[in-house]
Amino acid sequence: MSTHDLYALPADMTVWEVPASGAARFNWEYDEGRDRLLALYAKGKDKQWDAARRIEWDLPVDPMDPLGLPEELHTLHGTRSWNMMSQAERDELGRHGIAWQFSQFLHGEQGALICSARIAESVPDLDAKFYAATQVMDEARHAEVYARFLKEKVGLYYPINPSLKSLLDDTLSDARWDMPYLGMQVLIEGLALAAFGMLRDITTVALPKQILAYVMQDEARHVAFGRMALRDYYRELTDAERGEREEFVVEGCYLMRDRLRDEEVWENFQIDKAEAREATENSEYLREFRRLLFSRIVPCIKDIGLWGPKVRTTFAEMGVLDMGDSNVERMMRDDEDQAEALDRDRRIRAEEVARAAEVTDMVELGAEG
Repeated sequence: MSTHDLYALPADMTVWEVPASGAARFNWEYDEGRDRLLALYAKGKDKQWDAARRIEWDLPVDPMDPLGLPEELHTLHGTRSWNMMSQAERDELGRHGIAWQFSQFLHGEQGALICSARIAESVPDLDAKFYAATQVMDEARHAEVYARFLKEKVGLYYPINPSLKSLLDDTLSDARWDMPYLGMQVLIEGLALAAFGMLRDITTVALPKQILAYVMQDEARHVAFGRMALRDYYRELTDAERGEREEFVVEGCYLMRDRLRDEEVWENFQIDKAEAREATENSEYLREFRRLLFSRIVPCIKDIGLWGPKVRTTFAEMGVLDMGDSNVERMMRDDEDQAEALDRDRRIRAEEVARAAEVTDMVELGAEG
C-alpha cells in the first residue's frame, strides 16, 4: 500500500523540490575543534539507537484515541459543531486531529533531515560537520518512527501544513550557511521540542510516550548544537546582518503561532472556520499550549544574541518574554532523565518477567519430579 492511499487529503505533489543555493565548504584543518562541540559529537555517536528495538511497537494503541486524552482538551469541545456530532463522529475527529499533528511532526523531521545534511555540507567548521553528520542519522530515525506510528497505529496521514512548508522553504532556499541552523535547529526544532514535551507529559498511552521521550532525548542535543554554533558566529555579525536574522525570527515566530493549526482537519469535516478559530482563541488549554510552544525557542534566541528591540517587543506581545530567563540546560537534562527512566522501567519489567518465567519452570520441574 502506498502512503498516499492513507492521506486524509491529497498531497499536492509526490516530491517537493526546493532549489538549493549556497556553497559546499571543505575545511582542511583536522586537528582543531571546540571542546564542547566535539563532546557533543561524541555523545551523538554514543546515543544512537535502533527504533525497531528500543520502542515497544507491540504496545496497544486505540486508533480513535491514540494519546488517551480527555475530550475536554479538543479544540472544538463545546462548540455548536461539536454538540451536533455523534460520539462516533467526535472519535473520528479526534483521530484526524492526532493524525494531523503527528503528520506535521513527521514532515518536520524530514525537513530536519534535509537541513542537517545541508549543515554538514555548508558549515565552515569541521567540528560542526562531524556533529551534523550524527544528526542526519537521528532525523532519519525520527522520520522512521513517526511514519511507522501513523501507518501502524493511527492508519492516517495528513499533508504538510502550508505554514510549516513556507518556513521550511525559507530556511532551505537561503544561501547563507547559518540559516538552516536558525530556521531548523532553533525555531522548528525548538517548537517541536516544546510540543513533544507537552504531549509526552499528558499522554496516558505507553507507546507514544516512549516515542516522544526518545525523540526528545535526541532533539535536546540538536538544539544545543545550534546554540553552540550560532552563539560564536553571531557575535561577529554587523548590526545590519544581525537585524536580518532577527527579522527572520520575528516572522517565523508569528507564522508558527498564528497559522500552524489543523485547519485541514476542519475542512475535511466541513466545520465552519470562523467558529473553529474562535474556539481556538478562547480555549484556555490551547492558549497555554501556544504560549508554552515558545518555552524552548525564547531562551535560545536570547542565548545566541538575537535579542534586539524588535525581537523583545514581539515576545512581549506574545506574552513569552519572561521565558528568556528559562534554564534551557535544566530542561534538556530533564529530557534526558525522562528517556533514561523509561529505559530503566523497561529493564525492571523485563527482569520481573524473566524471574517469573524461571519460577514457573522450577515449579513445573518439581511437579514432574
